[in-house]
Amino acid sequence: MRFRNKIGVIVDSFGLGLQEGLLKAKEAGADGVQIWATQGEMDPARMTAQKRAELSRSLRGLGLEISALCADFGGNGFKDPDQNGWRIEKSKRALDLALDLGCRVVTTHIGIVPEDESDPDYKVMQEACSELAVYAHLLGGYFAIETGPETAVRLKAFLDSLGTKGIAVNFDPANMVMVTGDDPVQGVRTLKDYIVHTHVKDGVRLREVNPYDVYGALDHEALGMEPGFKEVPLGEGSVDFDAYFGALQEIGYTGYLTVEREAGEQPEADIRKAVEFIKRYRGY
Repeated sequence: MRFRNKIGVIVDSFGLGLQEGLLKAKEAGADGVQIWATQGEMDPARMTAQKRAELSRSLRGLGLEISALCADFGGNGFKDPDQNGWRIEKSKRALDLALDLGCRVVTTHIGIVPEDESDPDYKVMQEACSELAVYAHLLGGYFAIETGPETAVRLKAFLDSLGTKGIAVNFDPANMVMVTGDDPVQGVRTLKDYIVHTHVKDGVRLREVNPYDVYGALDHEALGMEPGFKEVPLGEGSVDFDAYFGALQEIGYTGYLTVEREAGEQPEADIRKAVEFIKRYRGY
């Protein structure tokens, strides 16, 4: 198998701050980076035109580009109509920032899509995501929902109901393996029309878990600590990467393969190994 997809790294996985993280990503051999843009120095409200220009220059100087921004505000995603107003506005500002930085993708979690479409939460999430989808579509961008909280079939049905590709998919195979037990390979085929960004991460499922226990509050400090599963270095878990990368090729996916490491005591070493792991599939 040979492919030419670019390799990304989530800067925040290094835990070293933005500028140091960019340097580490370059040293690791990445082509691009994904950056959290919800608070701190990357909060869109703090990113003045000057700061946006400075970051763009820094990226060019390192030979990097942005694969995606991440705008995830926790707290059950878009299930609370009392909170959705400000969440939607901050999400839009994150997409504006992404576009200013030459990127069209903002990834997020929206909360767990209910199994029953008559569930009141379903309509609330539809309304919020429809507004975001229209905004993204008009600007030529995407809000990409990360896989994991629900099965690929259920997520596709929800996406189909929105009627526009402005809401798309950030495909994470490890989340599916660890939480729902869904098959990432079949998931790629199911969601093929929506995938605009991917994560490369690995994990094992130790026992059946309730997705609401994992993603219910979207507390990212707790992700990876649930005893029902374990995130592990790339190639040491249950994701069949031969089949996963093969499925991405099969559907014609040409976007980023972005390394994410949310656990472990040596993230930099794990990330470097992950980049080399992916490069073996690229044939150089």
